[in-house]
Amino acid sequence: MSVVGFDLGFQSCYVAVARAGGIETVANEYSDRCTPSFVSFGPKNRSIGAAAKSQVVTNCKNTVQGFKRFHGRAISDPYIQSAKSGVVYDLAEMPSGSTGIKVMYMEEEKVFSIEQVSAMLLTKLKETAENALKKPVADCVISVPCFFTDVERRSVIDAAQVAGLNCLRLMNDTTAVTLAYGIYKQDLPAPEEKPRLVVFVDLGHSGFQVSVCAFNKGKLKILATAFDSALGGKAFDDALVGHFCETFGKKYKLDVRSKPRALVRLYQECEKLKKLMSANCSDLPLNIECFMNDIDVTGKLNRSQFEEMCAGLLSKVEVPLQSVLDQAKLKKEDIYAVEIVGGASRMPAIKERIAKFFGKELSTTLNSDEAVARGCALQCAILSPAFKVREFCITDVVPFPISLKWSSAVEEGLGDCEVFAKNHAAPFSKVLTFYRKETFPLEAYYSDAKNLPHPNTTIGQFLVQNVVPQASGECSKVKVKVRVNVHGLFSVSSASLVELLKPTEGEEPMDTEHTPKEDEHKMQVEQEEQKTPADVNGDKKPETEEMDGTGQNQTSTEDAKPEKKADQPSQAKKPKVKTKTVELPIVNKQEWQLSNETLNLFMENEGKMFMQDKLEKERNDAKNYVEEYVYDMREKLHGRLEKFVSPHDRDAFSTKLEHTENWLYEDGEDQLKQVYIDKLAELKQLGQPIRERFLEAEEGPKAFAELGKQIQMYMKVVAAYKAKEEQYDHLDELDMTRVEKQVNDAMAWMSGKMTQQGKQDLTQTPVVRVAEVQAKTKELYSSCNPVVSKPKPKVELPKDDKTATAR
Repeated sequence: MSVVGFDLGFQSCYVAVARAGGIETVANEYSDRCTPSFVSFGPKNRSIGAAAKSQVVTNCKNTVQGFKRFHGRAISDPYIQSAKSGVVYDLAEMPSGSTGIKVMYMEEEKVFSIEQVSAMLLTKLKETAENALKKPVADCVISVPCFFTDVERRSVIDAAQVAGLNCLRLMNDTTAVTLAYGIYKQDLPAPEEKPRLVVFVDLGHSGFQVSVCAFNKGKLKILATAFDSALGGKAFDDALVGHFCETFGKKYKLDVRSKPRALVRLYQECEKLKKLMSANCSDLPLNIECFMNDIDVTGKLNRSQFEEMCAGLLSKVEVPLQSVLDQAKLKKEDIYAVEIVGGASRMPAIKERIAKFFGKELSTTLNSDEAVARGCALQCAILSPAFKVREFCITDVVPFPISLKWSSAVEEGLGDCEVFAKNHAAPFSKVLTFYRKETFPLEAYYSDAKNLPHPNTTIGQFLVQNVVPQASGECSKVKVKVRVNVHGLFSVSSASLVELLKPTEGEEPMDTEHTPKEDEHKMQVEQEEQKTPADVNGDKKPETEEMDGTGQNQTSTEDAKPEKKADQPSQAKKPKVKTKTVELPIVNKQEWQLSNETLNLFMENEGKMFMQDKLEKERNDAKNYVEEYVYDMREKLHGRLEKFVSPHDRDAFSTKLEHTENWLYEDGEDQLKQVYIDKLAELKQLGQPIRERFLEAEEGPKAFAELGKQIQMYMKVVAAYKAKEEQYDHLDELDMTRVEKQVNDAMAWMSGKMTQQGKQDLTQTPVVRVAEVQAKTKELYSSCNPVVSKPKPKVELPKDDKTATAR
């Protein structure tokens, strides 16, 4: 079973795997542990990762990047509209209204959904993991920003499915970092002691995330999260690009934004400059040759000027830090440590502001780039039965408050209830009780639209079906379980109708239809606190849920006003009522959810594109082998192989190589794989004999030397036997005679072959091949060695002699 964690970043990705030695971040085919989040489309195939990034200038209109934040967003979304000006490729509308990417692929105009493009990147990361583990990869844990909404998270899960991955958990970046930090700590407080509070600050390329976590031995609990989805390394890149666009406009009269290729090059150089300024205070140059209209451009900047330019961005750093403390109701003095991760956290001005805010030195015990991927791999190892991992309980939080609304059954209007508050523990389940006579809908939505980084607050609609009234005609009690699962996704997971059966005298009641007076008062109080039209009541029967890492809470919701219930006359003795529970079907209609048909189509297309990439790679490899062979042989024909080919054959072969080279760059530029294989075989037919003669001349003397060494050794043994040396006096005379004959024959054969070979020209086929000499050496060893290495028989003294000696 594979144990893999993927950090699917905005600008770059990391893959971590669990092995017997622990968690390891693996390298791609370029021996780089960082895989750029780029996908490039060409006339024959796709390039993904580093190969795609290298085409960002030459094929800028068809090379896509920065698409992570497009998940689950409509084309009309204000963020998408503002992002259009910052990307050089084209965005298009999908049939569902979501955002797609328009490119030229296989010489046709194609529009790919964000799920498809992310699946392409995940396919590449999956391949990297498989190369490292040497086995297929399916199960994984994938990271997402903590501020991703339900629709964005489902979009990422769909992308994983298209890539053929089984996502065991979508893990918040901040939660993955806390796990990577806490699981190795040996000095955490005991479970009953006061927890250790650590703040984690993750400033990546496109987002700023902060969380505060409470650690105890064997568990962690996220207390609160805060974020700024617009603050990240990219915001500082944008500021630099804006500065130089203005500078070059004044200095060279260039409109940089009008040329996509020039803009891409400027972004690349500005990113390099930003990194250099993090390590240097002096003025640093920015030089780009042939930037636009054959004009070379130059500029310079230093760190203080850069920080002054980005003062507005830097002032935003403290806001999430203060927010997370306020949410968790903590003071700065309560914080044990502040751990920073993320590529952009290396900027000195960022570190200074964070350290100044908390009044303590920052901790950098985690790898800034790889911590998220390592945390994901650890979570995957915990979920996998293949690894034994230290017990560690993880409690995450709901990032935004989630509410339900419904049509009131009692009076005109809508009912509304917040079911999960901000920073509520997750995963978690709740049970709500409704009183209904017929099928009814529920709508889930985010109730804090102001703080949502997404204009679409809708999560989904859920239709509870097959609801019927009681036999008496009154409303039936319907229990609805709502859940936030390990991925952070909300769902109405189940619904059941409590059916009243005929009362039986003397039986204990299993459930009661009427609520006692004291519970009525409790309902009114809780209703007042929540300020919703729902009546809230503690349910008697606890609800259990397999995957909950925490306990459950249950809430009852009734549309009838509690005052009406309070007016009912109290009864001294309630009738005993027996009930039966009937499961009800639920129809889910979640926002932007891809249908199974669409997912299957995307998976099929991804499979076809993957095979096309594979075939194209094999075709290119076959072509490269021909080109490599041409260059290699042309150089060696006038070098180390010169003595092993006649002048006539050398000239003919050189001409053949030259014709092949010209063919490669003309008619052979775009041929089928088999054509290149045949062309290589044709060249090797001429070149291989030359190479073999060279190898025979190189290895022949070594083989003869080894045979001679064996002959000399056995001749010495024969001579020692004849001299009656004690070491060999136990050997059989007939066997030694046979050994002597075989040694003499081998020596005669070697002398004859060496003499013949000495007379042979190097341009001709050798008289004897290395393989024959090695075979003769092996034959001599197998026939002579058992005889000469035969051990002496052990001589035992007579028993009487032994006794005498003992006395």
